[in-house]
Amino acid sequence: MILADFDYVRPVGLEEALTLLSGRPGARVLAGGQSLLPGLRSGEDTARLLVDVRHLEELRGIGRGDDGIRIGALSTLAEVAAHPAVLAEAPEVAAAARANGDPQVRNLGTAGGNLVAAGRATDLPVAAIAADARVELAGPGGRWSVPAEEFADSGVPAGAVVTALLVPAAGRAAAFEKTADRATRYPVCATAVRLTPEGPRIAVTGATARPLRLRGVEERLRGGPYTTEAVLAAFRAEPRELFVPGRGTSAEYLGHLAGVLAARALQRADQALA
Repeated sequence: MILADFDYVRPVGLEEALTLLSGRPGARVLAGGQSLLPGLRSGEDTARLLVDVRHLEELRGIGRGDDGIRIGALSTLAEVAAHPAVLAEAPEVAAAARANGDPQVRNLGTAGGNLVAAGRATDLPVAAIAADARVELAGPGGRWSVPAEEFADSGVPAGAVVTALLVPAAGRAAAFEKTADRATRYPVCATAVRLTPEGPRIAVTGATARPLRLRGVEERLRGGPYTTEAVLAAFRAEPRELFVPGRGTSAEYLGHLAGVLAARALQRADQALA
């Protein structure tokens, strides 16, 4: 399909970008473009104006902060997957970034773009939820942050942009597992876990309508053990309507698959503590 007509502008700074986004209906942010451009070509997405922020250095960079790791929204998935601080302190986030697509996709796709992709499951949001991360945003009213779990439900407010992902540092006790669609590499089901002193944090995507933290499963597994049998039993106790059938898969199958992947992730995270 031929791309529909739209305007294009390359702002000199973030403030100009925010002004454009808030002042023009149908304005969209162009960053990596790995989701947006195919969507525009297929007709799944629409835009009247593309605001190109790819050159804005203030949205780049990965580094340690007082409360953990700050991942700039324009950091590529390849950069997130390979960064020493992310690998050491947020391995579930590194693994989720590494699971995206192929090397070309990871070298162009951005952390912010993966977080905001709508209409399809992506890998980074589920890891962010398991890590208790926050999504930092900027808009006409200033900057603020929201929990990744809340962001997965609400998305980006009109006229705002994602500026960073803020991830608490927690060491090696975290993991990510995924079963991917062979054609698209999007997750049929992906799970991310992080072990904390309060108990496990477990999140699922692909098998559910949106990325979700499974508090019921967490409560059943508090204190362990993380055997496959125990994890599958905890998942079987979840309501079947939580899992959304699709692509020829049943809710029963997806619930079981989510349990298998969570068991693998929990066991790997637990071994990292040994």
